[in-house]
Amino acid sequence: MLKGYTVPLSPKGEANIAPTPPWHYAGDIVGVEFFTEPSAAEATLPEGLDPDPDTSGRVVAFFVDWQFNGEQDEYLDPVRSQYREFFVLVDARHRGRPVSWCPYIYVDNHHALARGWIQGFPKKAGNVHQTRVFASPGKASPTLSPGARFGATVSSDERTLAEARVTLEAPMEDPTPLLARDTINLRHFPTLEPGKYDKPAVHELVRMDYADQQVADVWTGTSEITLFPAVGEELADLSPVRHGMGFRASMSYNVTQVEPLV
Repeated sequence: MLKGYTVPLSPKGEANIAPTPPWHYAGDIVGVEFFTEPSAAEATLPEGLDPDPDTSGRVVAFFVDWQFNGEQDEYLDPVRSQYREFFVLVDARHRGRPVSWCPYIYVDNHHALARGWIQGFPKKAGNVHQTRVFASPGKASPTLSPGARFGATVSSDERTLAEARVTLEAPMEDPTPLLARDTINLRHFPTLEPGKYDKPAVHELVRMDYADQQVADVWTGTSEITLFPAVGEELADLSPVRHGMGFRASMSYNVTQVEPLV
């Protein structure tokens, strides 16, 4: 019998692209809050989600340097467990409750891409880079201190999609606002059968269940971000009309499930 959680199923069950959950994550974030045209934000929302009238057009962009682990000490294999990711979350509401919706996300690791599709993240291949912090101080690394500057970029198919800058001002004493909204994804898997292309095998909104979610070393400050048009992309349709808070933080959480919305 072939074994595995995902394809490819194999005799030993070791060849599958994503192992059986739980999945554990830790990462450093460079984030940018901005506001786009409300109509552009609303256009990304799937059926079942509505614009948030209190924060119309608000978007948060995340550049993340991640490390993954399963139950077999996968973090000891950095080439598989380390990856970089960029995504945007749009403010929305589900039955009147404030939530975040992820319309676009890019990642540089195919294992992470597969896990993302299972969770409903619409991941595409991309290259993501950000300024890092190192414990040993020096001119090659900023410190978490007032005036520290961070840069971040994302590209896909050799086309630059976004560039951001964040300048830190002060620690964020209460990071609760960063975790206040549930993330909503759309698990969508199409049907490959003539006459049924518009009838997907799976099409469901789900709430991400981030177990044991924690944030640390949260600093906020000023920010700027530019989104660039590119063939085959619509990210730039969310281009900012106003910038908000910038931030730098570390985060960890575990994933064992997603919760279908009803």
